[in-house]
Amino acid sequence: MSVEQNPSAPAKGRLSFENTEIAFKHASNADLNRAYWLFKAINNNFLVKIGPGMTNFAMNIGLPIKGIIKATIFKQFCGGETIAECDATIKNLYTGGVGTILDYSVEGEEDEKVFDDTRDEIIRTIERATGDPAIPITVFKITGVGRLGLLEKLDTGETLTETEEQEWQKVQARVQAICYKAYQAGIPVMIDAEESWIQLTIDRLALSMMRRYNKDKAIIFNTYQLYRHDKLASLKVDFDVARTEEFFLGVKIVRGAYMEKERKRAAEMGYESPIQPDKASADRDYDESLRFCVQHVDRIATVAGTHNEASCRLLADLLNQLHIPHNHPHVYFSQLLGMSDNLSFNLANAGYNVVKYVPYGPVKAVMPYLFRRANENTAIAGQMSRELNLIIKEKKRRGV
Repeated sequence: MSVEQNPSAPAKGRLSFENTEIAFKHASNADLNRAYWLFKAINNNFLVKIGPGMTNFAMNIGLPIKGIIKATIFKQFCGGETIAECDATIKNLYTGGVGTILDYSVEGEEDEKVFDDTRDEIIRTIERATGDPAIPITVFKITGVGRLGLLEKLDTGETLTETEEQEWQKVQARVQAICYKAYQAGIPVMIDAEESWIQLTIDRLALSMMRRYNKDKAIIFNTYQLYRHDKLASLKVDFDVARTEEFFLGVKIVRGAYMEKERKRAAEMGYESPIQPDKASADRDYDESLRFCVQHVDRIATVAGTHNEASCRLLADLLNQLHIPHNHPHVYFSQLLGMSDNLSFNLANAGYNVVKYVPYGPVKAVMPYLFRRANENTAIAGQMSRELNLIIKEKKRRGV
């Protein structure tokens, strides 16, 4: 039974992803107009392709482009340059019932001091979330606190040198510090998924943290990318481990973010691609993972990261069919800031738990994240036209 057919659902819980008044209630007319022109620009593939090179060149030679970026694409997809600058976004989202995941989005660093600084910044996000229902979940990447090359070597099973072993001990200590802080605060922390050639090490580290800290509730979450053909099976294996060893399994389910890179590397290095043969297969496994997690909602806590309307509808319907409360603490929907507000705010309005990733960090450091968002949007069939049509619809409703 869908939400619309459920006579016991509260009046405000009638779920429609077409309701633009609810979807954009948090957005001013200026916000709406900025989003309109920005998505029109992103829809131009040529602009997206040349944008990163032009922007990096302009910033490197000192052209005053930072202000333009911060007022446009950065403002749409990021909360600010610091945690404090994110406060307005956090409050704005929460007026619509949507929580925030503070996501420190500095990427590609290799320096030990930077890794320590990133650990400290992630701990500050947990401290900021403590006692604030507007920030129910936190997140970090292992490559934010450890070197990619080291993780690659660990994944292949090669023996580490003495220096590398010491380096690995430091990585584990940083992860431990973050997870212990989350455990102390009672604030869940998600470990993001990354490339397949370092993911095995990340999976093992995440599961070891769950064994330690998920005995009483789900604090540590690992991420499963269902555009990989082996991840539904690994989710089920991990659940068996959690059930046998009596800890809660924290699961974030996404389709995935590295498809082109994964396929290219597999072709170049001559191994079988870990990516699903087609989108239908990824969709099938994603939705099956939702069913599996909801069926075991007593022992699995799930964050469903998706901009796919059909998957959001499926999860909402599953909760209704199994008589699970919309606001069950083990089930969250999640989208990215600046995208799919029709999903986030209409789900929240219907009483479901919803969170938005709110990336933050220095503008120059966050640029790789921003251009990846732009590229993802142009790569998703229909995503731009969907976003634009909803914005146009709301602009017409408001008469602006």
